[in-house]
Amino acid sequence: MEFFRQQAAARRRSGVLVALFVAAVLSIVAAIDLIVLAAGGPRPAEAPLPLPLLIGTSLAVLAVIALASLYRIAMLSSGGAVVARELGATPLPAHGDDARVRRLRNVVEEVAIAAGTPVPQIFVLTREPGINAFAAGFSSADAAITVTGGALDKLSRDELQGVIAHEFSHIVNGDMRLNIRLMGLLFGILVLAVIGQRVLIFGPRGGGRDNRGSVILLVALALLVLGYIGVFFGRLIKAAASRSRERLADAAAVQFTRQSAGLAGALKKILGLTTGSRLVNSHGEEVSHMLFADGLGLSSLFATHPPLVQRIRLLEPGFDPRAIQSQAASWNAPGYRAPDAGPSPLSPAPVAAVATAPVAGLAASIGRPQPQHYPHARDLLARVPPSLAGAARDPGRAVDLVLGLLLDRTAAIRQAQLEQIAAQWGNERRAAAAALVPALDALHPALRLPLASVALPALRTLEPQAQRRLQMTIEALIKADARITTFEYALGHLLRLQLEDGLHPAQAAAVGRLPLARVGAAAAALLAVLAEQGQTQASDAAAAAFAAGAIRLGLDLPYSKASVGAGWTEVLDAALSSLDGLTPADKARLIDAACAAIATDGRISVPEAELLRVVCASLHCPLPPLLAAADPV
Repeated sequence: MEFFRQQAAARRRSGVLVALFVAAVLSIVAAIDLIVLAAGGPRPAEAPLPLPLLIGTSLAVLAVIALASLYRIAMLSSGGAVVARELGATPLPAHGDDARVRRLRNVVEEVAIAAGTPVPQIFVLTREPGINAFAAGFSSADAAITVTGGALDKLSRDELQGVIAHEFSHIVNGDMRLNIRLMGLLFGILVLAVIGQRVLIFGPRGGGRDNRGSVILLVALALLVLGYIGVFFGRLIKAAASRSRERLADAAAVQFTRQSAGLAGALKKILGLTTGSRLVNSHGEEVSHMLFADGLGLSSLFATHPPLVQRIRLLEPGFDPRAIQSQAASWNAPGYRAPDAGPSPLSPAPVAAVATAPVAGLAASIGRPQPQHYPHARDLLARVPPSLAGAARDPGRAVDLVLGLLLDRTAAIRQAQLEQIAAQWGNERRAAAAALVPALDALHPALRLPLASVALPALRTLEPQAQRRLQMTIEALIKADARITTFEYALGHLLRLQLEDGLHPAQAAAVGRLPLARVGAAAAALLAVLAEQGQTQASDAAAAAFAAGAIRLGLDLPYSKASVGAGWTEVLDAALSSLDGLTPADKARLIDAACAAIATDGRISVPEAELLRVVCASLHCPLPPLLAAADPV
């Protein structure tokens, strides 16, 4: 499967890049050692090398680079929003009459639902007139997408969709984590040059009784020169890695949105506008490898992106830059804003309560949304009542919405749950959650998890203590009736997973190395739970479902109904925690087996789909929305 191959390839790329940077660092250390040795003056041929001095120098240089790199990575470890704010980006307003803001939010939410990732936080660089964007973070749980003011003003909806789909490719393929590491490694090497520069400016001067001051100045000069040489080669490495990833992201965006015109249109406007894609921000160089297009106007040697004309010709063979000259004149006119007729009309079909999706090819869509997923996601979000969508996007009301989703339809249980909300959050929040009940009761079951995903960016803005209090309240509401439905489990598990990953992004979603044979018991427990929860018929149907999954794994796994029982949620939690460390190839096998276990009848119901989404999210594998059997495929 392409997603899992890309994960494995990303790990290899990361290893190669780190190895190249290590080689650069060791070369710098060796050069500084030679200069320190030469600074000591001529030595007799038979004199031994001053090993303590050389070892001390090497360790000092390595410590400076390592500590500076770790410091920079730690500074960015709070998530993609930190990178956005460092550049001066502002969060997209939750409300307002600006059509550009609404359009950007709608496009990001639609692409996120279609890609099967949590909805990221959205930021805007309002003072950047060029067309550009970037995605930052360690994983999809803490991702933030930032676009420039020029992109909001100059791009049509289709063009903006192409740019956002391009950025989601970086989110899905794990490019963001590598980007953060590159920022840290380059910073560590740059610190050497900064230290050398400071010592040369403020360090000792000549005139002393010995030459120690001269030696210090010589070493400082070496740090300055070698540091910038290291940065030079580091930027070469960064640029080469970035160019290959940008080509892949362009191709993925076109495959996803089923049209190249939007992405090509955005690139053409960058080519034709006088502002292009340049950033005026002083941090532009540090994030240059993250951007949608070249933000610095670098030479081909340091270019982080393929040439614009080359990118356009890959989308539209035979493209002639002269063809956009007449259009460019209007694009550069003062006050130009892209005309936008809005999204293409949909022909919505009813959302089925059961048998929502055929299983064939489902596992192959992991991390690789198909063209039909985008309009399907837009259709899903279009069905959500505006009052509920507005509550989900509002940081002040997103908690009310999530708690309201868990309120039981039985009056006595609902009353007990409302008392829990009042005890944890106060009567005002209790009343706000209760006010959403009529609209939530009328919401189709297949729309509940997408709506919760829309609320995630607002929930991330809560303080960590408030996020954990929300998780405690969710757990209390779920347990209020001593019975856990698949939806309750799915909502509680997904929010806990995504909020915790968001609080500790550097620890989330690392590519695993664990072979499936090492966790066979956890795999068996997972398949047993899925088989039990997916069958309402005789017990032999559950056994048959388990066997279907085990066959796909190629393992001789025993099926034990007793291992599930009433505590199926605890069993599933423990199994998923163990299985997240699997290698990409074994995750692919496991998801294929999970699909087989819950779809022995060839279809997946809404409760089964909710469990499958939990499994994929826990394995950090993005699952696109499941298409109804009646949807076009």
